[in-house]
Amino acid sequence: MKARTVNRWILVADLAWLLFAFLGAEPLRYDNVWSTAGRAAGEALLPFLAGAAILWFFLSSWMKLDCFRGGWRFPAVVSQVLLAVLSLMFVLLAADYLWRGHVSRLALGYFGILLFLGFVSIRYVARLLLLQKYRTGDVRRAVIVGTDQIAREVALKFKRHPEMVCDVIGFLSPEDSGSFNQRNSEDVVTVPTIGVIDLLHAQRVTDLIVALPRPSVPEVLNLVGRCREHGISASFVPQPYELYLSKPSLLDLDGIPILELREVSAPNLFFLSKRFIDLVLGMVLSLFAIPILLTVAVGLRWKKSRAFRWEKRCGKSGEVFSLLRLNVDREVVNGTWFERLLVKMSVTELPQLWNVLRSEMSLVGPRPDPPERVRRYSEWEQQRLSIKPGMTGLAQVHGLRDQNSLEEKTRFDLQYILNPSAVTDASILLQTLWTLITRLFQYSRVVAEQPDTGAGLLFNEVTTQILEETLQSAHRSQSSAD
Repeated sequence: MKARTVNRWILVADLAWLLFAFLGAEPLRYDNVWSTAGRAAGEALLPFLAGAAILWFFLSSWMKLDCFRGGWRFPAVVSQVLLAVLSLMFVLLAADYLWRGHVSRLALGYFGILLFLGFVSIRYVARLLLLQKYRTGDVRRAVIVGTDQIAREVALKFKRHPEMVCDVIGFLSPEDSGSFNQRNSEDVVTVPTIGVIDLLHAQRVTDLIVALPRPSVPEVLNLVGRCREHGISASFVPQPYELYLSKPSLLDLDGIPILELREVSAPNLFFLSKRFIDLVLGMVLSLFAIPILLTVAVGLRWKKSRAFRWEKRCGKSGEVFSLLRLNVDREVVNGTWFERLLVKMSVTELPQLWNVLRSEMSLVGPRPDPPERVRRYSEWEQQRLSIKPGMTGLAQVHGLRDQNSLEEKTRFDLQYILNPSAVTDASILLQTLWTLITRLFQYSRVVAEQPDTGAGLLFNEVTTQILEETLQSAHRSQSSAD
């Protein structure tokens, strides 16, 4: 089974669920009783069912609603399906208003809820079925020729995409002696060239993927030819790998494959809409953030004598700007419960809404790094600077923070830059909300298990600080009077 086949089956299941959701909406609307009015209302909904099926077909293709692009994650699935269903229901409700027919809006509401729950369930079940194939070994088995960053990246991509139904079981590295090194985990075994095919057959390998900077060496070409003779599929990863921010297009010129690497360039309309959303949503979020920041600033002012601080960061094209954040260290080791909570919930980053409104940052994008770190960027990592940095991004919703390696974060940041869209931004914002709510529940559980480190301790610390400063002030006043 290939990824395209999985996509088709998910789309077929979606269209079938549209019918079931339609049949279930009216009974829910009329308390499970099919009256004459209920049947008439159901007939009035038939045109909406046909329109929903056609619209969902196009939405599924445009938004890649199989939800496997970028790797399967449940929060991403929920956010993408939610956005698609909301778009569908907006069109249906607008059509109902313009049509002015006898259509129950409550029935349409039930229809939308059933669609959302069903579509999420379909994708969850699809992933369970795919994982079951991996557990039973009913998948293609691949070996990658290469052991450097390119080979590791290919293996990681296969691991994050279960819809490929392909398991990378090891690596081969060609040597100057005309033999190959078999690498599986940390084991290295030298295998003569003539014995590689026997090894691949013994391991039930079905696919050979060549991921080498120089794939045209004689040993590799001979291996590829022998693999094709023995029914093992051969594939090549185009080089160089640094051309990550490009979309490949294969041209078949009378049997000669020509791989065209087109540079990624989002339309100006996207950046204009992104800036408009940053301004509008940034001002709305600021209305909620200001009361929180003022309350937190009072506590930090008593504790550290300064609530905010400025830090140098590099933005688009490496331009240096001053980033505003709360005066709390990112690595809080000996800090209070109060400071640890601020870092855990990313409240320390809320002041960066000011940078968003000043057009130095965006709501969504790669996180900005200090100039000294940017100076050590490799050519591959410098591609992060092609757009404005963001308060949150694809790397952050995958759980990567400052302590994670730059290579890990760059992988997700470039994946975001490669597919820019307003829908992607909205999905990342929803996933960020999901992440923060999850962290809050996790932290609440920890605090509940350790009540002595909770809000009571915070109150005692702040109260003690206030009393100490008051006594010191009174002592100084008394000394001056003496």
